[in-house]
Amino acid sequence: MDSELPPLLVLGPPAVFNIFKSQYPHKYRFLNAFSSDLPLLQFLQTQNTHPSSVRAIFCNQRQLVTADIIRSLPSLGIIATSTVGYDHIDTTECRRRGIQIATLGSQFAADVADMAVALLIDVIFKISAGDRFVKKLVPFKPWSFPSDSKLGGKRIGIIGLGRIGAEVAKRLEAFDCIIMYHSRNKNPSVSYTFYSNVLDLASDSDVLVLCCPLTEQTKYIVNKEVMLALGKDGIIVNIGRGALVDENELVQCLMKGEIRGAGLDVFENEPYVPKELFSLDNVVLSPHAAALTLDCFMDSCRHVAKSLDAFFSS
Repeated sequence: MDSELPPLLVLGPPAVFNIFKSQYPHKYRFLNAFSSDLPLLQFLQTQNTHPSSVRAIFCNQRQLVTADIIRSLPSLGIIATSTVGYDHIDTTECRRRGIQIATLGSQFAADVADMAVALLIDVIFKISAGDRFVKKLVPFKPWSFPSDSKLGGKRIGIIGLGRIGAEVAKRLEAFDCIIMYHSRNKNPSVSYTFYSNVLDLASDSDVLVLCCPLTEQTKYIVNKEVMLALGKDGIIVNIGRGALVDENELVQCLMKGEIRGAGLDVFENEPYVPKELFSLDNVVLSPHAAALTLDCFMDSCRHVAKSLDAFFSS
């Protein structure tokens, strides 16, 4: 019976939730808190569920899993998120309580890296802007729509040479790009030039690609000073988290021509996107969709189910 299944509190909801629910209806009693405007404890009452019976949360970045939420669930033991990052979860409270955080790890790495390269190519060759240009083209009007430059030989500064950053580097090496990087620590297994300072990396780069997690230390790791160091020919690609970049300063730098362009899959205050970016042909925008493929969804569901199975069977 459904009442005998372990309750799974769903917040967000995760983009993969409908697929996950259809695949595992026999494993969990889904508590869809995202569909209710009630405070959490009141919602649980409507579900005839005592807070102490909730041992697992399934979430994404759309809803913060705060210390208050965690404290209200005394038996909580695992938070499974359908994201690679976990900045939407109060990790301090989780550590204090000994609660597991199950992320997707490297599940999305290849797909996110593909998106990073696609955004960069689009910005350099003005593919999206060219598409709009062609669709508005007046017959017999002379065609004059040059791209900015070529991709080959570009100096690529990767901020965060983890799983995703390494995949980005591998792809851009195939275009004869020069790879440099900044991370918390130098990686002795790679030959790329390491920079301990983001400002120095920006000064020596044509492109900055942000792949690192969002933490207190990395918030606004690309600020106005870094953007100015990147320079008028520089491009920023962000497939990490929106707040890695000072978005207000980015908008100003793009509008004033202080950097050449940007490819953005993430934004500081999602789902809000600064309207000033909409009319800029040197900006390519994507709705946090780097990993929104059916293959990724299926892999994500399996990964989350495996994490939950391991928890409930322990």
